[in-house]
Amino acid sequence: MSFKRNILASYASQIYVTLIGILILPVYLKYMGPEAYGLVGFFTTLQAWFGLLDMGLTPMVARETARFKGGATNALSYRRLLRALQIIFLGIALLGGGAMVGLSEWIANNWLNVKTLSVAQVELALQLMAVGIAFRWIAGLYRGCITGSEELVWLGGFNALIATFRFVFVLPVLIWVGNSPAVFFTYQLLVAMFELCGLASHAHRSFPLFPKRERLGWTPTLLMKPLKPLIRFSLTIAFTSSIWIFVTQADKLVLSKILPLADYGYFTLAVLAASGVMMITNPISSALLPRMARLHAEGDEMGLIRLYRNATQLVAAIALPACLVLAFFAEQVLWVWTGDSHAAMQAAPVLRLYAIGYGFLALSALPYYLQFAKGDLRLHLVGNILFVVFLIPSMIWAVWRHGAIGAGYAWLCVNATYFLIWIPFVHRRFRSGLHWQWLLHDLGGIAIFGTLVASLLFILISWPQERQVALVLILFSGALLCLTSISASSSLRKRARNFLLKNS
Repeated sequence: MSFKRNILASYASQIYVTLIGILILPVYLKYMGPEAYGLVGFFTTLQAWFGLLDMGLTPMVARETARFKGGATNALSYRRLLRALQIIFLGIALLGGGAMVGLSEWIANNWLNVKTLSVAQVELALQLMAVGIAFRWIAGLYRGCITGSEELVWLGGFNALIATFRFVFVLPVLIWVGNSPAVFFTYQLLVAMFELCGLASHAHRSFPLFPKRERLGWTPTLLMKPLKPLIRFSLTIAFTSSIWIFVTQADKLVLSKILPLADYGYFTLAVLAASGVMMITNPISSALLPRMARLHAEGDEMGLIRLYRNATQLVAAIALPACLVLAFFAEQVLWVWTGDSHAAMQAAPVLRLYAIGYGFLALSALPYYLQFAKGDLRLHLVGNILFVVFLIPSMIWAVWRHGAIGAGYAWLCVNATYFLIWIPFVHRRFRSGLHWQWLLHDLGGIAIFGTLVASLLFILISWPQERQVALVLILFSGALLCLTSISASSSLRKRARNFLLKNS
Protein backbone atom coordinates (compact mmCIF):
# COMPACT_ATOMS: atom_id res chain seq x y z
CA MET A 1 0.00 0.00 0.00
CA SER A 2 1.39 3.38 -1.02
CA PHE A 3 1.90 5.82 1.82
CA LYS A 4 2.00 8.68 -0.68
CA ARG A 5 -1.25 7.56 -2.33
CA ASN A 6 -2.94 7.29 1.07
CA ILE A 7 -1.92 10.86 1.94
CA LEU A 8 -3.10 12.15 -1.44
CA ALA A 9 -6.43 10.33 -1.12
CA SER A 10 -6.91 11.63 2.42
CA TYR A 11 -6.10 15.14 1.31
CA ALA A 12 -8.41 15.00 -1.70
CA SER A 13 -11.22 13.86 0.60
CA GLN A 14 -10.43 16.38 3.33
CA ILE A 15 -10.17 19.29 0.89
CA TYR A 16 -13.49 18.32 -0.66
CA VAL A 17 -15.22 17.93 2.71
CA THR A 18 -13.76 21.20 4.01
CA LEU A 19 -14.60 23.19 0.90
CA ILE A 20 -18.19 21.94 0.86
CA GLY A 21 -18.61 22.87 4.52
CA ILE A 22 -17.15 26.32 3.92
CA LEU A 23 -19.16 27.06 0.78
CA ILE A 24 -22.46 25.76 2.11
CA LEU A 25 -22.32 27.44 5.52
CA PRO A 26 -23.52 30.88 4.34
CA VAL A 27 -26.47 29.10 2.71
CA TYR A 28 -27.29 27.48 6.07
CA LEU A 29 -27.31 30.93 7.64
CA LYS A 30 -29.59 32.23 4.91
CA TYR A 31 -32.23 29.50 5.15
CA MET A 32 -31.98 28.57 8.85
CA GLY A 33 -31.00 31.87 10.45
CA PRO A 34 -28.15 32.47 12.94
CA GLU A 35 -30.05 31.07 15.94
CA ALA A 36 -30.86 27.76 14.24
CA TYR A 37 -27.26 27.62 13.02
CA GLY A 38 -26.23 28.07 16.64
CA LEU A 39 -27.90 24.69 17.22
CA VAL A 40 -25.67 23.23 14.52
CA GLY A 41 -22.65 24.54 16.41
CA PHE A 42 -24.01 23.09 19.64
CA PHE A 43 -24.48 19.77 17.83
CA THR A 44 -20.77 19.74 17.01
CA THR A 45 -19.95 20.46 20.65
CA LEU A 46 -22.24 17.69 21.90
CA GLN A 47 -20.65 15.22 19.51
CA ALA A 48 -17.22 16.09 20.86
CA TRP A 49 -18.33 15.68 24.49
CA PHE A 50 -19.84 12.30 23.60
CA GLY A 51 -16.28 11.28 22.80
CA LEU A 52 -15.62 11.14 26.56
CA LEU A 53 -17.28 7.71 26.44
CA ASP A 54 -14.78 6.46 23.88
CA MET A 55 -12.29 5.35 26.58
CA GLY A 56 -9.49 5.21 24.01
CA LEU A 57 -11.14 2.40 22.08
CA THR A 58 -11.28 4.01 18.63
CA PRO A 59 -7.56 4.88 18.31
CA MET A 60 -6.72 1.55 19.95
CA VAL A 61 -8.54 -0.45 17.27
CA ALA A 62 -6.71 1.52 14.55
CA ARG A 63 -3.36 0.76 16.15
CA GLU A 64 -4.17 -2.93 16.75
CA THR A 65 -5.34 -3.27 13.15
CA ALA A 66 -2.04 -1.81 11.96
CA ARG A 67 -0.15 -4.15 14.30
CA PHE A 68 -2.10 -7.13 12.96
CA LYS A 69 -1.21 -6.10 9.41
CA GLY A 70 2.42 -5.86 10.53
CA GLY A 71 2.37 -9.41 11.91
CA ALA A 72 2.40 -8.52 15.61
CA THR A 73 -0.76 -10.56 16.40
CA ASN A 74 -2.74 -13.43 14.86
CA ALA A 75 -6.15 -13.48 13.15
CA LEU A 76 -8.02 -15.17 16.00
CA SER A 77 -6.83 -12.71 18.64
CA TYR A 78 -7.62 -9.79 16.36
CA ARG A 79 -11.16 -11.05 15.64
CA ARG A 80 -11.81 -11.63 19.33
CA LEU A 81 -10.71 -8.06 20.03
CA LEU A 82 -13.03 -6.71 17.35
CA ARG A 83 -15.98 -8.72 18.65
CA ALA A 84 -15.43 -7.46 22.21
CA LEU A 85 -15.18 -3.87 20.96
CA GLN A 86 -18.38 -4.17 18.92
CA ILE A 87 -20.29 -5.20 22.05
CA ILE A 88 -18.77 -2.37 24.08
CA PHE A 89 -19.46 0.26 21.41
CA LEU A 90 -23.09 -0.78 21.08
CA GLY A 91 -23.63 -0.70 24.86
CA ILE A 92 -22.03 2.71 25.27
CA ALA A 93 -24.01 4.13 22.33
CA LEU A 94 -27.28 3.01 23.92
CA LEU A 95 -26.38 4.41 27.34
CA GLY A 96 -24.86 7.66 26.10
CA GLY A 97 -27.51 8.38 23.48
CA GLY A 98 -30.29 7.57 25.93
CA ALA A 99 -28.84 9.90 28.54
CA MET A 100 -28.61 12.75 26.02
CA VAL A 101 -32.24 12.22 25.00
CA GLY A 102 -33.26 12.31 28.67
CA LEU A 103 -31.40 15.58 29.23
CA SER A 104 -32.78 17.33 26.14
CA GLU A 105 -35.62 19.05 27.99
CA TRP A 106 -33.32 20.43 30.69
CA ILE A 107 -30.77 21.67 28.11
CA ALA A 108 -33.49 23.41 26.06
CA ASN A 109 -35.00 25.12 29.10
CA ASN A 110 -32.02 25.83 31.33
CA TRP A 111 -28.80 25.89 29.30
CA LEU A 112 -29.29 27.33 25.82
CA ASN A 113 -30.13 31.03 25.58
CA VAL A 114 -32.97 30.76 23.05
CA LYS A 115 -34.65 33.95 21.81
CA THR A 116 -36.82 33.23 18.75
CA LEU A 117 -37.07 29.43 18.42
CA SER A 118 -39.65 27.62 20.52
CA VAL A 119 -38.39 25.45 23.37
CA ALA A 120 -40.31 22.48 21.92
CA GLN A 121 -38.43 22.86 18.61
CA VAL A 122 -35.09 22.99 20.37
CA GLU A 123 -35.91 19.97 22.55
CA LEU A 124 -36.88 17.85 19.53
CA ALA A 125 -33.72 18.93 17.71
CA LEU A 126 -31.60 17.90 20.70
CA GLN A 127 -33.23 14.46 20.78
CA LEU A 128 -32.54 13.95 17.08
CA MET A 129 -28.95 15.10 17.65
CA ALA A 130 -28.50 12.52 20.41
CA VAL A 131 -29.57 9.59 18.23
CA GLY A 132 -27.48 10.79 15.29
CA ILE A 133 -24.42 11.21 17.49
CA ALA A 134 -24.82 7.65 18.81
CA PHE A 135 -24.88 6.27 15.25
CA ARG A 136 -21.85 8.30 14.18
CA TRP A 137 -19.93 7.24 17.25
CA ILE A 138 -20.48 3.52 16.56
CA ALA A 139 -19.25 4.18 13.02
CA GLY A 140 -15.93 5.27 14.57
CA LEU A 141 -15.09 1.65 15.40
CA TYR A 142 -15.29 0.59 11.77
CA ARG A 143 -13.56 3.75 10.62
CA GLY A 144 -10.67 2.80 12.92
CA CYS A 145 -10.48 -0.68 11.35
CA ILE A 146 -10.33 0.80 7.84
CA THR A 147 -7.75 3.42 8.85
CA GLY A 148 -5.55 0.82 10.55
CA SER A 149 -5.72 -1.29 7.37
CA GLU A 150 -4.45 1.78 5.48
CA GLU A 151 -7.42 1.63 3.08
CA LEU A 152 -7.50 5.40 3.01
CA VAL A 153 -8.26 5.66 -0.70
CA TRP A 154 -11.61 3.93 -0.20
CA LEU A 155 -12.22 5.78 3.06
CA GLY A 156 -11.51 9.13 1.43
CA GLY A 157 -14.03 8.45 -1.32
CA PHE A 158 -16.65 7.32 1.18
CA ASN A 159 -16.07 10.39 3.37
CA ALA A 160 -16.54 12.60 0.31
CA LEU A 161 -19.82 10.83 -0.47
CA ILE A 162 -21.09 11.27 3.09
CA ALA A 163 -20.08 14.95 3.06
CA THR A 164 -22.05 15.43 -0.15
CA PHE A 165 -25.13 13.98 1.51
CA ARG A 166 -24.62 15.98 4.71
CA PHE A 167 -23.84 19.38 3.21
CA VAL A 168 -25.17 19.47 -0.36
CA PHE A 169 -28.20 17.20 -0.60
CA VAL A 170 -29.66 18.79 2.54
CA LEU A 171 -30.21 22.04 0.63
CA PRO A 172 -33.19 20.78 -1.41
CA VAL A 173 -34.64 19.49 1.86
CA LEU A 174 -34.27 22.92 3.50
CA ILE A 175 -35.73 24.68 0.45
CA TRP A 176 -38.67 22.42 -0.41
CA VAL A 177 -39.41 20.36 2.73
CA GLY A 178 -38.72 22.88 5.51
CA ASN A 179 -35.92 24.82 7.16
CA SER A 180 -36.76 24.07 10.79
CA PRO A 181 -34.15 22.49 13.08
CA ALA A 182 -36.29 19.33 13.29
CA VAL A 183 -36.20 18.82 9.52
CA PHE A 184 -32.45 19.50 9.36
CA PHE A 185 -31.51 17.09 12.15
CA THR A 186 -33.90 14.36 10.96
CA TYR A 187 -32.10 14.41 7.64
CA GLN A 188 -28.70 14.33 9.38
CA LEU A 189 -29.85 11.32 11.41
CA LEU A 190 -30.70 9.42 8.21
CA VAL A 191 -27.26 10.26 6.78
CA ALA A 192 -25.61 9.00 10.00
CA MET A 193 -27.45 5.68 9.65
CA PHE A 194 -26.30 5.32 6.05
CA GLU A 195 -22.71 6.18 7.07
CA LEU A 196 -22.69 3.49 9.76
CA CYS A 197 -24.02 0.84 7.37
CA GLY A 198 -21.43 1.69 4.72
CA LEU A 199 -18.44 1.65 7.08
CA ALA A 200 -19.55 -1.52 8.87
CA SER A 201 -20.13 -3.35 5.59
CA HIS A 202 -16.70 -2.48 4.21
CA ALA A 203 -14.87 -3.21 7.45
CA HIS A 204 -16.53 -6.62 7.83
CA ARG A 205 -15.40 -7.65 4.34
CA SER A 206 -11.79 -7.06 5.36
CA PHE A 207 -11.96 -8.95 8.68
CA PRO A 208 -9.44 -11.83 8.54
CA LEU A 209 -10.48 -15.48 8.51
CA PHE A 210 -9.20 -17.84 11.20
CA PRO A 211 -8.92 -21.67 11.34
CA LYS A 212 -12.31 -23.40 11.42
CA ARG A 213 -11.27 -25.49 14.40
CA GLU A 214 -10.96 -22.28 16.43
CA ARG A 215 -13.97 -20.50 17.95
CA LEU A 216 -14.40 -16.89 19.03
CA GLY A 217 -16.39 -17.99 22.08
CA TRP A 218 -18.86 -16.03 24.19
CA THR A 219 -17.66 -16.67 27.73
CA PRO A 220 -16.83 -13.57 29.82
CA THR A 221 -13.22 -14.75 29.98
CA LEU A 222 -12.88 -14.89 26.21
CA LEU A 223 -14.62 -11.54 25.83
CA MET A 224 -12.23 -9.79 28.21
CA LYS A 225 -9.03 -11.68 27.34
CA PRO A 226 -8.11 -9.66 24.20
CA LEU A 227 -8.75 -6.37 26.04
CA LYS A 228 -6.68 -7.05 29.17
CA PRO A 229 -3.22 -6.45 27.63
CA LEU A 230 -4.50 -3.24 26.05
CA ILE A 231 -6.41 -1.74 28.98
CA ARG A 232 -3.54 0.37 30.27
CA PHE A 233 -2.74 1.76 26.82
CA SER A 234 -6.43 2.33 26.10
CA LEU A 235 -7.07 4.11 29.39
CA THR A 236 -4.07 6.35 28.78
CA ILE A 237 -5.50 7.33 25.41
CA ALA A 238 -8.92 7.72 27.04
CA PHE A 239 -7.58 10.11 29.62
CA THR A 240 -5.64 12.17 27.11
CA SER A 241 -8.63 12.16 24.75
CA SER A 242 -10.81 13.40 27.59
CA ILE A 243 -8.33 16.17 28.23
CA TRP A 244 -8.36 16.99 24.53
CA ILE A 245 -12.14 17.32 24.64
CA PHE A 246 -11.94 19.60 27.66
CA VAL A 247 -9.20 21.60 25.94
CA THR A 248 -11.03 22.12 22.66
CA GLN A 249 -14.64 22.25 23.85
CA ALA A 250 -14.63 23.95 27.29
CA ASP A 251 -14.85 27.41 25.74
CA LYS A 252 -17.67 26.40 23.41
CA LEU A 253 -19.65 24.81 26.23
CA VAL A 254 -19.32 27.83 28.52
CA LEU A 255 -20.07 30.28 25.70
CA SER A 256 -23.18 28.30 24.72
CA LYS A 257 -24.49 29.20 28.17
CA ILE A 258 -23.36 32.85 28.19
CA LEU A 259 -24.01 34.04 24.65
CA PRO A 260 -27.39 34.36 22.94
CA LEU A 261 -27.76 31.46 20.53
CA ALA A 262 -27.42 33.77 17.50
CA ASP A 263 -24.13 35.25 18.79
CA TYR A 264 -22.95 31.74 19.58
CA GLY A 265 -23.54 30.91 15.92
CA TYR A 266 -21.20 33.74 14.86
CA PHE A 267 -18.56 32.60 17.37
CA THR A 268 -18.84 29.13 15.87
CA LEU A 269 -18.03 30.62 12.47
CA ALA A 270 -14.74 32.05 13.72
CA VAL A 271 -13.67 28.86 15.49
CA LEU A 272 -14.67 26.72 12.50
CA ALA A 273 -12.54 28.86 10.21
CA ALA A 274 -9.58 28.63 12.61
CA SER A 275 -9.94 24.86 12.97
CA GLY A 276 -9.24 24.64 9.25
CA VAL A 277 -5.56 24.66 10.28
CA MET A 278 -6.09 21.28 11.94
CA MET A 279 -8.49 20.01 9.27
CA ILE A 280 -5.88 20.26 6.54
CA THR A 281 -3.30 18.34 8.61
CA ASN A 282 -5.61 15.54 9.77
CA PRO A 283 -5.19 13.53 6.55
CA ILE A 284 -1.46 13.29 7.26
CA SER A 285 -2.10 11.82 10.71
CA SER A 286 -4.59 9.33 9.23
CA ALA A 287 -1.85 7.94 7.00
CA LEU A 288 1.03 8.53 9.42
CA LEU A 289 -0.21 6.73 12.56
CA PRO A 290 -0.69 3.24 11.09
CA ARG A 291 2.53 3.47 9.06
CA MET A 292 4.57 4.56 12.10
CA ALA A 293 2.99 1.81 14.22
CA ARG A 294 3.91 -0.73 11.55
CA LEU A 295 7.52 0.51 11.30
CA HIS A 296 7.88 0.20 15.06
CA ALA A 297 6.38 -3.31 15.00
CA GLU A 298 8.92 -4.25 12.31
CA GLY A 299 11.79 -2.84 14.38
CA ASP A 300 12.74 -0.16 11.82
CA GLU A 301 13.59 2.67 14.23
CA MET A 302 15.66 4.64 11.72
CA GLY A 303 12.82 4.51 9.23
CA LEU A 304 10.42 5.60 11.96
CA ILE A 305 12.45 8.72 12.87
CA ARG A 306 13.03 9.58 9.22
CA LEU A 307 9.30 9.35 8.49
CA TYR A 308 8.55 11.42 11.59
CA ARG A 309 10.86 14.25 10.57
CA ASN A 310 9.70 14.29 6.94
CA ALA A 311 6.09 14.32 8.13
CA THR A 312 6.93 17.24 10.43
CA GLN A 313 8.13 19.31 7.46
CA LEU A 314 5.03 18.37 5.47
CA VAL A 315 2.68 19.34 8.33
CA ALA A 316 4.52 22.64 8.86
CA ALA A 317 4.49 23.46 5.14
CA ILE A 318 0.72 22.99 5.05
CA ALA A 319 -0.44 24.19 8.48
CA LEU A 320 1.69 27.32 8.83
CA PRO A 321 0.61 29.02 5.57
CA ALA A 322 -3.04 28.45 6.51
CA CYS A 323 -2.39 29.75 10.02
CA LEU A 324 -0.63 32.86 8.70
CA VAL A 325 -3.36 33.69 6.18
CA LEU A 326 -6.06 33.42 8.85
CA ALA A 327 -4.03 35.41 11.38
CA PHE A 328 -2.93 38.27 9.12
CA PHE A 329 -6.09 38.51 7.00
CA ALA A 330 -8.80 37.35 9.42
CA GLU A 331 -11.39 40.01 8.63
CA GLN A 332 -10.94 39.68 4.87
CA VAL A 333 -11.28 35.89 5.02
CA LEU A 334 -14.52 36.11 7.01
CA TRP A 335 -15.92 38.81 4.74
CA VAL A 336 -15.16 36.83 1.58
CA TRP A 337 -16.62 33.71 3.18
CA THR A 338 -19.88 35.08 4.59
CA GLY A 339 -20.45 38.35 2.73
CA ASP A 340 -21.38 39.91 6.10
CA SER A 341 -18.98 42.76 6.86
CA HIS A 342 -20.38 43.32 10.37
CA ALA A 343 -20.00 39.65 11.34
CA ALA A 344 -16.49 39.63 9.83
CA MET A 345 -15.44 42.67 11.87
CA GLN A 346 -16.84 41.19 15.10
CA ALA A 347 -15.40 37.69 14.64
CA ALA A 348 -11.98 38.62 13.19
CA PRO A 349 -10.16 39.12 16.54
CA VAL A 350 -11.39 35.70 17.74
CA LEU A 351 -10.38 34.04 14.46
CA ARG A 352 -6.91 35.59 14.61
CA LEU A 353 -6.16 34.27 18.10
CA TYR A 354 -7.65 30.84 17.51
CA ALA A 355 -5.79 30.43 14.20
CA ILE A 356 -2.39 31.04 15.82
CA GLY A 357 -3.32 28.73 18.69
CA TYR A 358 -4.30 25.99 16.25
CA GLY A 359 -0.98 26.49 14.47
CA PHE A 360 0.89 25.68 17.68
CA LEU A 361 -1.50 22.79 18.31
CA ALA A 362 -0.92 21.24 14.86
CA LEU A 363 2.84 21.18 15.50
CA SER A 364 2.47 20.00 19.10
CA ALA A 365 0.46 16.99 17.91
CA LEU A 366 3.45 15.53 16.07
CA PRO A 367 5.31 14.16 19.13
CA TYR A 368 2.08 12.39 20.10
CA TYR A 369 2.29 10.37 16.88
CA LEU A 370 5.77 9.24 17.83
CA GLN A 371 4.64 8.17 21.30
CA PHE A 372 1.53 6.49 19.89
CA ALA A 373 3.58 4.40 17.46
CA LYS A 374 5.88 3.23 20.26
CA GLY A 375 2.94 2.44 22.56
CA ASP A 376 4.35 4.64 25.33
CA LEU A 377 2.02 7.49 26.23
CA ARG A 378 3.22 8.24 29.75
CA LEU A 379 4.77 11.60 28.86
CA HIS A 380 1.77 12.45 26.73
CA LEU A 381 -0.43 11.71 29.73
CA VAL A 382 1.62 13.89 32.07
CA GLY A 383 1.87 16.68 29.50
CA ASN A 384 -1.86 16.73 28.94
CA ILE A 385 -2.54 16.81 32.68
CA LEU A 386 -0.31 19.88 32.99
CA PHE A 387 -1.91 21.38 29.90
CA VAL A 388 -5.44 21.04 31.20
CA VAL A 389 -4.50 22.23 34.70
CA PHE A 390 -3.50 25.54 33.16
CA LEU A 391 -5.97 25.76 30.29
CA ILE A 392 -9.35 24.91 31.80
CA PRO A 393 -9.29 27.38 34.75
CA SER A 394 -7.81 30.15 32.60
CA MET A 395 -10.29 29.43 29.80
CA ILE A 396 -13.32 29.47 32.09
CA TRP A 397 -12.15 32.63 33.85
CA ALA A 398 -11.36 34.39 30.56
CA VAL A 399 -14.70 33.42 29.03
CA TRP A 400 -16.73 34.57 32.03
CA ARG A 401 -14.81 37.85 32.28
CA HIS A 402 -14.15 38.72 28.64
CA GLY A 403 -16.40 36.50 26.53
CA ALA A 404 -15.23 35.11 23.20
CA ILE A 405 -12.07 37.23 22.95
CA GLY A 406 -10.95 36.01 26.38
CA ALA A 407 -11.29 32.43 25.18
CA GLY A 408 -9.05 33.28 22.22
CA TYR A 409 -6.26 34.70 24.39
CA ALA A 410 -6.38 31.75 26.79
CA TRP A 411 -6.30 29.28 23.89
CA LEU A 412 -3.29 30.95 22.27
CA CYS A 413 -1.20 31.45 25.40
CA VAL A 414 -1.55 27.92 26.76
CA ASN A 415 -0.87 26.28 23.38
CA ALA A 416 2.24 28.39 22.84
CA THR A 417 3.52 27.57 26.34
CA TYR A 418 2.97 23.83 25.83
CA PHE A 419 4.87 23.91 22.53
CA LEU A 420 7.83 25.84 23.90
CA ILE A 421 8.26 24.04 27.23
CA TRP A 422 6.89 20.50 27.04
CA ILE A 423 7.72 19.32 23.49
CA PRO A 424 11.53 19.56 24.06
CA PHE A 425 11.17 17.33 27.11
CA VAL A 426 9.23 14.72 25.14
CA HIS A 427 11.79 14.60 22.33
CA ARG A 428 14.70 14.14 24.73
CA ARG A 429 12.89 11.11 26.21
CA PHE A 430 12.80 9.28 22.87
CA ARG A 431 15.98 10.36 21.10
CA SER A 432 18.91 12.49 22.20
CA GLY A 433 19.44 15.56 20.02
CA LEU A 434 16.17 15.09 18.14
CA HIS A 435 14.45 18.24 19.36
CA TRP A 436 16.88 20.84 18.07
CA GLN A 437 17.08 19.12 14.69
CA TRP A 438 13.28 19.00 14.63
CA LEU A 439 12.84 22.62 15.75
CA LEU A 440 15.61 24.35 13.79
CA HIS A 441 15.94 22.18 10.70
CA ASP A 442 12.40 20.87 10.21
CA LEU A 443 10.34 23.82 11.49
CA GLY A 444 12.51 26.91 11.90
CA GLY A 445 13.02 27.94 8.29
CA ILE A 446 9.39 27.35 7.33
CA ALA A 447 8.10 29.42 10.26
CA ILE A 448 10.56 32.31 9.91
CA PHE A 449 10.37 32.78 6.16
CA GLY A 450 6.61 32.27 6.14
CA THR A 451 6.09 34.96 8.80
CA LEU A 452 8.32 37.41 6.92
CA VAL A 453 6.42 36.90 3.66
CA ALA A 454 3.05 37.20 5.43
CA SER A 455 4.17 40.44 7.09
CA LEU A 456 5.20 41.90 3.72
CA LEU A 457 1.88 40.93 2.17
CA PHE A 458 0.01 42.52 5.09
CA ILE A 459 1.87 45.78 4.49
CA LEU A 460 1.69 45.81 0.70
CA ILE A 461 -1.82 44.57 -0.10
CA SER A 462 -4.55 47.18 -0.47
CA TRP A 463 -7.83 45.32 -0.09
CA PRO A 464 -10.55 45.98 -2.69
CA GLN A 465 -14.29 46.38 -2.16
CA GLU A 466 -15.18 43.42 -4.44
CA ARG A 467 -15.35 40.02 -2.74
CA GLN A 468 -14.20 38.18 -5.86
CA VAL A 469 -11.02 40.24 -6.12
CA ALA A 470 -10.39 39.84 -2.38
CA LEU A 471 -10.76 36.06 -2.78
CA VAL A 472 -8.13 36.07 -5.52
CA LEU A 473 -5.75 38.01 -3.29
CA ILE A 474 -6.31 35.58 -0.40
CA LEU A 475 -5.66 32.59 -2.67
CA PHE A 476 -2.56 34.29 -4.07
CA SER A 477 -1.24 34.96 -0.56
CA GLY A 478 -1.84 31.35 0.47
CA ALA A 479 -0.14 30.00 -2.66
CA LEU A 480 2.86 32.28 -2.17
CA LEU A 481 3.19 31.18 1.47
CA CYS A 482 2.97 27.51 0.42
CA LEU A 483 5.75 28.02 -2.14
CA THR A 484 7.83 29.76 0.53
CA SER A 485 7.30 26.82 2.90
CA ILE A 486 8.30 24.28 0.25
CA SER A 487 11.44 26.28 -0.53
CA ALA A 488 12.35 26.40 3.17
CA SER A 489 11.83 22.63 3.67
CA SER A 490 14.78 20.39 2.78
CA SER A 491 12.59 17.31 2.33
CA LEU A 492 9.92 19.00 0.21
CA ARG A 493 12.49 20.99 -1.76
CA LYS A 494 14.26 17.76 -2.69
CA ARG A 495 11.00 16.09 -3.71
CA ALA A 496 9.96 19.10 -5.77
CA ARG A 497 13.35 19.17 -7.53
CA ASN A 498 13.18 15.44 -8.31
CA PHE A 499 9.63 15.85 -9.61
CA LEU A 500 10.65 18.71 -11.92
CA LEU A 501 13.70 16.82 -13.24
CA LYS A 502 11.61 13.72 -13.84
CA ASN A 503 8.99 15.64 -15.81
CA SER A 504 11.29 18.03 -17.64
